[in-house]
Amino acid sequence: MTARRVDIAGTRIDRSRAVHFQFDGEALSGFAGDTLASALLASGKQRLARSFKYGRPRGLLGAGPEEPNALVQMEQGAHTVPNIKATQAELYDGLRAGSTSGWPSLDFDLKAVLGKASRFMPAGFYSKTFKWPRSFWPTYEAVIRKFAGFGSAPTEPDPDHYDHLHHHVDVAVVGGGAAGLLAALQAGRAGLRTVLVDEQSELGGWLLSDPDAHLDGRDRDGFLAATLAELRGMPHVQCLPRTTAFGLYQDNLLLAVELLQDHLPLGARLPHQPRQRQHKIRAHQVVLATGAIERPLVFGNNDLPGVMTVSAGQTYLRRYGVRVGDQVVVTGTSDLIYDAANALARAGAQVQVVDPRTQRFARRLEAGVQVHQGFAVGEACGRGQVRAAKLVRLHAERDEVVGAGPTLRCDALLTSGGLSPTVHLFCHDGRRPQWDDACAAFVAPRAGREGVACVGAVTGAFELPDALAQTTEAMRQVLQALGRPAKLSAPNCRHQPRQPARPLFRVPDGRPEGEGAKAFVDYQNDVTAADIELSIRENWQHIEHVKRFTALGFGTDQGKLSNVNGFVIAARTLKRPVGEVSTTTYRPAYTPVSLGVLAGTMEGDTFDPVRTTAIHASHTARNAALEPVGNWMRPWYFPKPGEDLHAAVARECLAARQGVAVMDASTLGKIQIDGPDAREFLNRVYSNAWSQLAPGKCRYGLMLDENGMVMDDGVTACVSDTQFYMTTTTGGAAKVLNWLERWHQTEWPELRVWMTSVTDHWSTVALVGPKSRQVLARLCQDIDLSPEAFKFMDWRAGTVAGLPCRVFRISFSGEVSFELNVESGYGHALWEAVMKAGADFGITPYGTESMHVLRAEKGFIIVGQDTDGSMTPVDLGMGWALSMKKSFSFLGKRSLARSDTTRSDRKQLVGLLPEDPNQVLAEGAQILEHEVPGPAPAPMLGHVTSSYRSPELGRAIALAVVRGGAQRQGQRLFAMAGDRITPVKVVSTVFIDPKGERQHA
Repeated sequence: MTARRVDIAGTRIDRSRAVHFQFDGEALSGFAGDTLASALLASGKQRLARSFKYGRPRGLLGAGPEEPNALVQMEQGAHTVPNIKATQAELYDGLRAGSTSGWPSLDFDLKAVLGKASRFMPAGFYSKTFKWPRSFWPTYEAVIRKFAGFGSAPTEPDPDHYDHLHHHVDVAVVGGGAAGLLAALQAGRAGLRTVLVDEQSELGGWLLSDPDAHLDGRDRDGFLAATLAELRGMPHVQCLPRTTAFGLYQDNLLLAVELLQDHLPLGARLPHQPRQRQHKIRAHQVVLATGAIERPLVFGNNDLPGVMTVSAGQTYLRRYGVRVGDQVVVTGTSDLIYDAANALARAGAQVQVVDPRTQRFARRLEAGVQVHQGFAVGEACGRGQVRAAKLVRLHAERDEVVGAGPTLRCDALLTSGGLSPTVHLFCHDGRRPQWDDACAAFVAPRAGREGVACVGAVTGAFELPDALAQTTEAMRQVLQALGRPAKLSAPNCRHQPRQPARPLFRVPDGRPEGEGAKAFVDYQNDVTAADIELSIRENWQHIEHVKRFTALGFGTDQGKLSNVNGFVIAARTLKRPVGEVSTTTYRPAYTPVSLGVLAGTMEGDTFDPVRTTAIHASHTARNAALEPVGNWMRPWYFPKPGEDLHAAVARECLAARQGVAVMDASTLGKIQIDGPDAREFLNRVYSNAWSQLAPGKCRYGLMLDENGMVMDDGVTACVSDTQFYMTTTTGGAAKVLNWLERWHQTEWPELRVWMTSVTDHWSTVALVGPKSRQVLARLCQDIDLSPEAFKFMDWRAGTVAGLPCRVFRISFSGEVSFELNVESGYGHALWEAVMKAGADFGITPYGTESMHVLRAEKGFIIVGQDTDGSMTPVDLGMGWALSMKKSFSFLGKRSLARSDTTRSDRKQLVGLLPEDPNQVLAEGAQILEHEVPGPAPAPMLGHVTSSYRSPELGRAIALAVVRGGAQRQGQRLFAMAGDRITPVKVVSTVFIDPKGERQHA
C-alpha cells in the first residue's frame, strides 16, 4: 500500500511548516501538528513492530492511547525514553525514534521463525515450559527478555527535572471533548474554581476528527474558538492540554501528568524548566468526560499491518490529512462506518463497506462506495500486510456463518465493533462498570457516585446531542451540590438518524475456534480468541484468572482495545451473562507514567531529605565526621590530626568526665503541648504522674504502647499549668507526635489539648562536665546557677550570651549538665559563644559516638537500641518510672498486669564486663549459659545491645538483654559472635557513679 497525504479542508496540521525527523535511521519529514504515527503513515511506513510472542509484523491499529503495537524508542543517550506510543508522540524537528521490537532487526525477526510453530505455544506456554531445569532459569530469562521486544531504559543520568503542583478546586473536569468543554464552561459560568485536563495537544476530543460537526449554529472551528476563548477569559478556570489524568483516588484526589516540553526539539527545551509536571488536584466534584474508545472486531489475521480501527482511519484522514489506503474496506456494526467511508471516498480512495446488518439501507453515499450487507470479514489475507478481506455471510440474528462471501482486494481494512466507554478512572476505587445491552458495552452509571459525575460517551451517550443533553443534566446536579444552582441549557447540534447497531465481537468463520487463522483479541500480548477459550477449558472460571493465564489486558495499553472483546468471548464460553462475568480490576496508571515525574523534585539529596541543624556549619568547620541519624546529619566525632575514631572518642569522653565538653543536641524531638487538659493528657500517655509537676520543673517519662512495651522516652518540662515542653528521641519525633494526635483525635477528643512540633524552632547546646557551670557563668548573669538554687531536673528562663534562652539542668551523661535552648536562628551564635567562653577550660566538642559511650557508662537506655518493642519498664530496671496508683490508667498499664509481662524469666537489661577487659563485644552477640555449645542447638539467653570501650574505666563494657537477668547478677555467662566466645560477668547497668552524685553536684 502507498499511504499518502491528501489536501482536504479541516485538518489540524500546518502544511507551511515542514518537520524533519528520523525513524530507524531513515530521514523522513512531516508537518507541524503531526504525530509520529501520522507522519510515518504519510511516509508509507506500514510495518512498525513485531508481536511479543510470535514475531508477527504489526502496524498502526489506533490513533491515541489505545494503540498497542507502535511502541517506539524516543531519542538517544540520556534523553531516551522507551515504549512511547507513536500515536501520542508529537512530531518536532530533529526527532529521532526507532522501533523497539524485532531481533536482530524489524524486517527479520527470529521470533517470526519460531512463530511458525505457534500451535505449540498457546496461552500458558511460558509458565508451563520454562520451569526446569532450574539451573536454566537465568538463560530462559535472558532469552525471553531479548525476545520480548520492548524498549530499553536509559543508562545515563536523566538531565531533565520534574515537579509537582497542588490544586484545590471546586470542579475538576477530565476530558476536553465536547462534553468536557461544556462541563467546564457551565462550571466556569457559575463562578466555580475549575480545572480541565485533556491528554491531547489541543482541546476538542473527537471534534478534531469531525470537521463537519455543527453546534449552536456554528461549525466545528467556530464552536471550539468561541468556547476556548470564553474559558481562557475566566481567571478561575484553568485548561491543561497535554495532561493525562492517570489516577483517581480517595476523597477526589486526581493525579495528572502534564507534558511541558516533550513536544519541543531537544535544543529548544529550557533546562531551568521542568520537562513534565505532576498535578495533584483535590476537587469537591470530579466530572469524568473521558469519552469512549472504538474496539476492533475479532477475526482471522486481524493483526496484519493495514488493519486498523475505523476511528483511527478517520482521524488520520480528517485530522492529519493522511489517507490510509487506496483500496479500503470498511466494516463494522454501526453507522459510524459510513461516515468514514464517505470521507475516504471524497479523498479519492476506492471504498467498499461490509455491513453485517440486513436492515434496509437509507444513508446517502458518495459515488463509487459499494456496500455488502449481511456480510462480515471472516479473515484478512496478505503476507506482511493486508491485501484482501475474505467475507462470510452471517445469519441475520445469530453469530453464525450461513454461506461464503466474496474476497475483496484492499490495502487498508478498517474495523469497528462498537464503542467502549473509557471507565478506567471511575473504577479506580475498585468499582466495576455496568453492562449495557443497548450499547453492547460496559458503561459508567449516569448517576455517577458521590463527588464524581460521569458525562458524555463514558455513560453510553454516544451521539453528540445525547451526550450534551446528559452533560447538562449532570452539571445541574454538580452545581446544586456545590450550592450554585443555575439554569443550564445544552447546545443545539445537528442529529443524523442512525440505524440500530448489531452487537458483534468475535466474527465467526465457520470453523471451530483455533482451527482457522489466528483471531487476535489482545494485540500487544498475542492473546487470541482460542487462548481465552483454552483458559476456560483449563478451568479458569473467573475473569481475573483468565486475564492472568492469557495475559489479556496486560501491557502499556491496559486492554483499552482488547478487554471488552475478551470479556464477551469468555462470557460466551462460560455460557454466562457478560454483566455477571464483569470486568477485571482497573488500576492506576491509566497510561504509563515516567518515574521521573512521579518522583518530581524528590531526587538526589531531596529523595530522602537530609536535615542539618543551625549549628552544622560550625561542625564542618571543625572537621567533624558526620553520620545520619534518622534524616539528620549529626557530628559522629571530632578528630584531631592523626586521630582515628577510637582516639577521638576517648579524648571527648574524658573531657566530659573531667573537664567540660559540648554537644549539639538540637535534633532531639520537641513537642509543645498546650491546653487546660495538658496535665491529664500527659498522665495518660506517660507511665508516671504529672499532676503535681510545678512550673520550672522537669520530669523524665517513659511512653508505652498498648502492649505495655517502651516505645519512647524523654524529659518533659512544665512551662506553665497549661503548657509543657516535651522532648523525644531524635528518630522517634514524628512517630511520637502521630501517636499523641491519634489518641487525642480518636479516643480522647474531649480533652482540651493541642500539640505542636517545635523541633526546628529550638537549637539545643548541651554543656557537660564538672567545669560546665563555670563556663556557663561567663555567659549568663541573670540565672542563679548554684546547685542549691538551680537543682537537677529544674529549668530556668534567662539570657545566655545576650540571647533569650531556656536552660535545663538535665543530663544524658551522668555529669553536671546544662542544656541551652535558643531560637534556631541563634543556634550558631550560641555555639560559638560557648566555645569561646570555654576555650581556656579546654572545652571539647563531642559527637554521637561519645554520647553513646557516656550514656552507656551510666546505664541510660536508647530506645530502639536497648529496646526492641518487647521490653517493659520493669524489664529495663525502670519500675521506678511506673505510677501504678495513678487514678487514670496510662496507656499500656493493663498490659503490664498480664501473666506474660510479669514473668521473672523475661529478658531483662543487665550490664556485662568481659573477662578480657580489652575485648569489646560485638553488638548483637548472643548470650549463652555454657562456653561450648553441645551437639544440640544451644539455647540463647539474650543478646548484646550496646558495647563500647569506656575511657573512664579503661576497659570494655556492654549492655545486654538476658533472660532472667535480674537474678543473674555476678553470674558468669558467654557472649558468642561468629566463632568467637567471650566469658562475661553479669553486673549492674550503671558502671560509673552508681549513686548519681556527679549530676547533682
